[in-house]
Amino acid sequence: MAGIMIRNIRLINPESHTDEYVDILISKGEITAVDLHSKSTIREIQADMVINGRGLIAAPGLVDVHVHFRDPGFTHKEDIHTGATAAAAGGFTSVVMMGNTDPAPDNDKALTDVLKRAGNENIRIYSVGTVTKGLKGEELTDASSLKAAGAVGLSDDGKPVLNEALIKEAFVKAKEEGIPVSLHEEDPDFIEDNGINKGYASKKIGIGGSDRSAEIFMVKRDLKLALETGARVVIQHISTKEAVELVRKYKALGADVHAEATPHHFTLTEEAVLKYGSLAKMNPPLRTEEDRMAIIEGLKDGTIDMIATDHAPHTKEEKGMPITEAPSGIIGLETSLALGITSLVDKGFLTMSQLIERMSTTPAAVYNLSAGSIKMGSPADIVIFDPEDEWIVSGFASKSDNSPFINWRLKGKVRYTICNGEIVYRNED
Repeated sequence: MAGIMIRNIRLINPESHTDEYVDILISKGEITAVDLHSKSTIREIQADMVINGRGLIAAPGLVDVHVHFRDPGFTHKEDIHTGATAAAAGGFTSVVMMGNTDPAPDNDKALTDVLKRAGNENIRIYSVGTVTKGLKGEELTDASSLKAAGAVGLSDDGKPVLNEALIKEAFVKAKEEGIPVSLHEEDPDFIEDNGINKGYASKKIGIGGSDRSAEIFMVKRDLKLALETGARVVIQHISTKEAVELVRKYKALGADVHAEATPHHFTLTEEAVLKYGSLAKMNPPLRTEEDRMAIIEGLKDGTIDMIATDHAPHTKEEKGMPITEAPSGIIGLETSLALGITSLVDKGFLTMSQLIERMSTTPAAVYNLSAGSIKMGSPADIVIFDPEDEWIVSGFASKSDNSPFINWRLKGKVRYTICNGEIVYRNED
């Protein structure tokens, strides 16, 4: 395709603080022109395809820095291709895969293999390397060789690194390589039954649950180490008000710390487990309304600067097991933008520009990705969506459908996802 013109569309580009109606011309995979619609010199004859932007928003392609594509080792749940397809359907043009696969990307050969296969997909797929060999928390991987092989960060996501001296050394090495370390913050000493908050929900179900101290203890330790070492540290899927306040405190002290919020943590509380069962079971668990509102406040003031899905596919059979045996996690790529609009923008907590910043611009910056902006010469990675269109959640491009949001009415529908100048998803219904 020689070119695409997007005509008279509302462009939201947080990096340049742009919120105005423009014409956009895409050619050879790049943005070649962005003109105010009222003064545009772009003509339809310059493009092979014209998209009428009336009533739609164009924004930088979404960036999810926390996904599980289960490949290799668990491809009955998801694989790189179905994960990429789900991402495109959700408006994502760049994703970062976590490393809890089998084998794990704990060496350059394993990482090169997965990235080579990911390179065949039509969105940009990156991966972390693991912090420790085999995700065992005992011996550090070679951060230098992993970065050279393409790792954009380090993470043992799914497993906390309990050895304080070891994680401090990992921070030092990651800082030397200029890459972030992303952390799953749950100390198992505070957990009797994972995936469900210790409190109202766990008492109703009659199990021990996961105490909030599991997160608070680890976050406090690692933010202190981040400040000491100067490392870039990401607190993944934050769930407690205390952890939000700790991130706020250490940011103010000058630490290079960042935090993710998931759509399920800013939309649901622990009571969802009583309604949806294992479909609302995740690590860390859904917590209280007070925690949910603290997460939203953190998103508002920038303490939490990224929204990430923690897309975690599981089969029906696995999620159909008794709640204490069923695996934790839900899928999220295809509902993330709509939940952000429905739960945050429509309720007045965030502006649309702030939502896009936390779903694209900042995640790209934290992980040093060439994404998150629409400007002349930048890669033509764009999401086009209707912010007003309501739809019922049903059917997924993902191989799995473990979501508590099935049959929910959400607002905001992706119409086109464009990556590298090519339309990789469209929904014109």
